Parts: sequence; structure tokens; C-alpha cells
Amino acid sequence: MKNQRYKEDDESEAFWQKLYDIDELEALMQGAARSGKPISYSETLDCLGYRFSRPKMRALCIALGEVDRRAAKKKQPELAVLVVRASDKIPGAGWWVGRNDPKYKGPWEGPKAAKYIKAIQEKAFEYWSKR
Repeated sequence: MKNQRYKEDDESEAFWQKLYDIDELEALMQGAARSGKPISYSETLDCLGYRFSRPKMRALCIALGEVDRRAAKKKQPELAVLVVRASDKIPGAGWWVGRNDPKYKGPWEGPKAAKYIKAIQEKAFEYWSKR
């Protein structure tokens, strides 16, 4: 499975850059963090003016990786974790792939994953609620 969070080739990079204004996406994610609520993939695409499709979602995942790289450079909490599946409020596999967190080696679905995700989301909610 390809890692959708990180740019892998020029074609993938060019596709997301054609679709998404990274500053607009970053502002949307910061707004979601300020609201204290995660946002679904479909809602995110809708806010950006797109209907849900798998290619647009994959491009969104790559763009969210860029949002997180920018946040890391500014010592801010990650934001891609706020984009979740509507069904279970957990990010999809693209968020998990390549994640290197020595504190969590558990499943990507279910109660353990939800607890882990909630803790990361809370960091973003707390940080952006003050800004």
C-alpha cells in the first residue's frame, strides 16, 4: 500500500497542488481544531468545493501531509488527524501508514485506536482554541 500522507512522485504532488490551495486547507484545519471537533473526509472536500471521490481523497491525504509538515516546522500540533471517517471518527489507513510513534503499536480501528486518536486531537484542539 502506498503511503498517502507523503508525496511520492511528481505526478501525485502536481495533482494535489492543482486541486488544493495549501494555505486554504491549513486554515480549514486550524478552524476545525478551534471548533474542537474532527471533520470527515467528505466534509473537508465539500468545504474545499469538491464532491467526494477516491482520487480527490487521496490527493487530500497528500496535501494534509504537507499541512502537518508545515505545522511541525512551526512546532504546532499535527492537524491531519482531525480528518476522519464519518463512520467511526478515526482517520483512514493513509494517516496510519508510515507513522512512527513508539508509544502506540496498536490497531488502526476500534476502541484503542479511538482513544489514541482522541489524545492527539485534543492537543490540536487545546492549542488552536487559544489562537
